[in-house]
Amino acid sequence: MAEEEKKSMKPFPLEVNGARGEASLKIDDVELVIAATMSGLAAVSTRLECKSFQELFMRLSGVEAAAVLAGIELLTIKGDRLAAIQKLKLKHFKDCAAAFNTALAHHFDGGEGNAEAVDETAN
Repeated sequence: MAEEEKKSMKPFPLEVNGARGEASLKIDDVELVIAATMSGLAAVSTRLECKSFQELFMRLSGVEAAAVLAGIELLTIKGDRLAAIQKLKLKHFKDCAAAFNTALAHHFDGGEGNAEAVDETAN
């Protein structure tokens, strides 16, 4: 990477914990952190009247307009979600899909959890 490019790149100002399935999303000058929490997914599913997790996943990853708005509002854990919604344009949908897919993928990574902690608690 050229030295000029390094200088022009700003670090993302909000802390993103990828290990917890968080994903960064920038809509114009508004930075957000998205996470597919179970309560957030349930709220999005209820708002969109999804009948299955597959339908919810398809609507979020397919960036249907209502799903994008609900996803930004209900899955944002850091940042000004309302400012982001006000600035949202179709050009942002690709980045929204990427953030939603990153957050949703965390649930499919096959994490086994902390087996040692489970064993200690059980004893």
